[in-house]
Amino acid sequence: MKRTILSLSLALCIPVLAQQVPEWEDPTVFAINKEATRATAMPYADAQQAIADQPTASPYFRSLNGLWKFHWVPKVAEVPVGFYKESYDVSSWTEIPVPGNWEFNGFGLPVYVSAGFGFRATPPRVERDDSPVGAYRHTFELPADWDGRRVFLHFEGGTNAMYVWVNGQLVGYTENAKSPAEFDITPYVRRGQNLLACQVHKYSDGSYLEDQDMWRLGGINRSVYLYSTAQTRILDFFAHPGLDAAYKHGQLRLGVTLKNYTTEAHQQTIEVALLDKTGKSVFKKGQKVLLPAGKTFDAAFSGKIANVLKWTAETPQLYTLLLTLKDANGRVVEVTSHKIGFRAIEIKDGQLFVNGKKIYIKGVNLHEFNTEKGQVVDEAVMMRNLKLMKELNINAVRTSHYPQPPLWYKLCDQYGLYLVDENNLESHGLGYGPDNVSNFPEWHAAHMDRVMRLVERDKNHASVIIWSLGNEASNGKAFFDLYDWVKARDNGRPVQYEQAYQRDRNTDIICHMYPSWENMLRDAKKDLGRPYIMCEYAHAMGNSMGNFQDYWDLMRSSKNMQGGFIWEWYNHGFKTKDEQGRPYWAFGGDLGGYGKMNSDNFCMDGIISPDQQYIPHTLIVKKVYQNILFEAKDLKNGLLTVVNDYTFTSLSPATTTFRWVLLKNGEKAAEGTFDVTIPAHSKKDVVLPLPPIAKEDGVEYFLQVFANTKKADAFLPAGFEVAKGEFALASNAYFADKADPLKANPL
Repeated sequence: MKRTILSLSLALCIPVLAQQVPEWEDPTVFAINKEATRATAMPYADAQQAIADQPTASPYFRSLNGLWKFHWVPKVAEVPVGFYKESYDVSSWTEIPVPGNWEFNGFGLPVYVSAGFGFRATPPRVERDDSPVGAYRHTFELPADWDGRRVFLHFEGGTNAMYVWVNGQLVGYTENAKSPAEFDITPYVRRGQNLLACQVHKYSDGSYLEDQDMWRLGGINRSVYLYSTAQTRILDFFAHPGLDAAYKHGQLRLGVTLKNYTTEAHQQTIEVALLDKTGKSVFKKGQKVLLPAGKTFDAAFSGKIANVLKWTAETPQLYTLLLTLKDANGRVVEVTSHKIGFRAIEIKDGQLFVNGKKIYIKGVNLHEFNTEKGQVVDEAVMMRNLKLMKELNINAVRTSHYPQPPLWYKLCDQYGLYLVDENNLESHGLGYGPDNVSNFPEWHAAHMDRVMRLVERDKNHASVIIWSLGNEASNGKAFFDLYDWVKARDNGRPVQYEQAYQRDRNTDIICHMYPSWENMLRDAKKDLGRPYIMCEYAHAMGNSMGNFQDYWDLMRSSKNMQGGFIWEWYNHGFKTKDEQGRPYWAFGGDLGGYGKMNSDNFCMDGIISPDQQYIPHTLIVKKVYQNILFEAKDLKNGLLTVVNDYTFTSLSPATTTFRWVLLKNGEKAAEGTFDVTIPAHSKKDVVLPLPPIAKEDGVEYFLQVFANTKKADAFLPAGFEVAKGEFALASNAYFADKADPLKANPL
C-alpha cells in the first residue's frame, strides 16, 4: 500500500464528507498495516501444551471475547468524533457481545438479499444515507511476563471494513469480512491497562466483492484475541504430507518461515517432529539456523514415513506436526503444532482421485448461520451440523461463499469431511459481463489479496481438497491471475471456478451450477477431460428433491460426473412472531426491513430447519446419498446384491448389521438378519431365506432391507440406520380384477 499510517490518521481528522476518497470507498485500499495471513497456529511454552493445542492453556494467549462498549449510528457521518481517544467519555454507551451481530442485539435491521448488495450499486461508493457504523471500545490488561515480547491483535474475521486504534493511536485498517485481520500492536501497547477501539462499517467498497446470497448483518461476528511471541518466532509453515506412487508410504515436505524482529542476527535451532495418535514420534529432524537481523528465514525439511495411516473423509487419520524453536543455549523459545493428514489429491484421466481411488462427492453448501445469533457460529452449532451430516451420508461441504471460522476446519480434519474451500469473493450484483469489477485494474489487488488470505490460512488442513476462486463474480482478467497464483503456491490441490464453465482454462473441475437435465444427459455421454462436480444443484426450496435419485442414476453412468453440492444446508430463517403471537421463521424483510431491498423467502431453501432439525426432504438426501446400496438380482429365489459404495471402508459383521422384512399387503410376513463382508467399492450377492411366494390376486409383497451400525462412533449410536432399500416382487397382483368385489360380482 502506498498510503501511510500518517496519511490515514490525518484523513480521519477531516469530516467524512470533506474527504476526497475515504478508504472505505477506495478499491485500491483494503489493508493498512495488516500482517500477512499465516497458518492458524498458536505459540505455546512447551511441547505438552502444543500437542494438546488448547489456546486458552497457552501463557501467550488472551481472549478478548466478551462485552465491549458500543455505540451504533445509521450513517457514517454520525460516527462520534474522536471516540477512540482515551479521554473520550463512553459512560453513556451500551455494551454488545463480541462476537455478536448488531441486528441481534437491538441495532439496525437484518435483511436477506440473494444478489444486489442491499443498496443501489454504484461501485465503489456506498449510500451515505444508509451506511451503518459501530464504534467499539474495550480495555485489556497485558500480562507482566509479556514485557519485551511482541504482541499481536487477531480478528478471526466478521467485519466488512474496520479501523483499529490502540491507546488512541491508529494501528491500521482492514476490509474482508471472512478472513483474518491481524495487527502487530507492539509499538502501541504499554504495561498494565490498554484501550482498544474499532470503527466497524457494515458497507464499504469491499461490499461489492461480498455479494453472497445471505442475510446482510453487521458487527464483529468471529473471535478476537491477543497473542504474544518472543523477538524471534515461528512465523508460518506449509506442510505437504503426500504419498508415494503406490499410495503406501508417506512423503513429507515442509517449509518453515522464521522471523527475527531484532537488529541483531540470532543463532537458533528449529526442530520438527511428527507424532502418531499414540504420541509416538515417527519423524524427527532439526536444523541450526542463523536468523538475519530484521528478516525472515526459510527452512526446508523432507522425509519418508513408512506404512503411513492415510487421511480420507471415511478414515480421518491424523498426525501431530510439532515445531520447536530453541535459542543458542537450547532453551525453548516457542512450540507450535498442527494436525496434518497424509493423502494424495489428483486428477487423472478426467476424474478426481483421493489416494488413488475415484470418489463421489455427496456434498452440500454451508453458510455461516445461527438461528439464535445471526452469523455467530460456535462449536456446539458446528458439532450439531457434523452429526447431521454424518447421519445423512454427506461427505463433503463447499464453504459457500467464503472461508468458515478456523475451528470448522479442525473439526472437519478430525471427523472427516472433504472441503471445497471458497474464496470470499462474489460480485453477483454487477453482472457477468465487461462491467464487472474483476476486469478493472483498480480492483485487481483486492481480488488477489482475498485468495491469498484464503490459501495461506487453510493450507495445512487435510480436509481442504479443492480451492474455489469465488462465486458468481464473472470471469474477468483477475480470475485468471487468481488461478495462476493458487496453482503456483499449492500444486497439491485442484482449483475450481464455476464461471470458467467448460470454456476457460482457469478451472481444473467442471463445476456447473444448476445445469439443465438436457445438458447433463448430453455431457454424461462424453469424455469431458475433467471431473464434473456441480458446485450447486438440487435447489432444496419448498417441496423439492423429488428427482434427486435421477441425478445420481445419471452420474453413476458417466465417466466424469462425480457428484455435487446441494443448495443448500439450512433454511435460513430467524424465529419471530406474527401479529397474533404465533411463532414463524422470518425471511427476506420480515424483521422490519420490508421497505428495503430484499429477496423474500429465497433463503428458505435448505435440507434442514433453521434450528438444525430434519424436514421432509432431509430423508430423501439420506436415502440417495447412502453408502450401502441394494440391487434386486433374483428376488423370487431370494437373491440380492449388496453394494459397498464406500471408497475406503470395508463392510463386515463387526461394522454393520443387516436385516430384511417381507411385507404382505403392508403386514409383516417374514423377517430375518444376515451377515456379509464386502471390501470397499465392491459388491456381493446374498441369498435371503424368503418363504415360498405364489401369485395371488389382491396380494402384493415388498421386500425391505436395512443396514445399521454395529458400534457407536463419535456421532452415530449403535443400531443407527445408515441405509435401506425396498423392492416390489414380480408376483404382485394387488390390482387384479378378481380382487375387485364389484368386478368379481357385478350387480
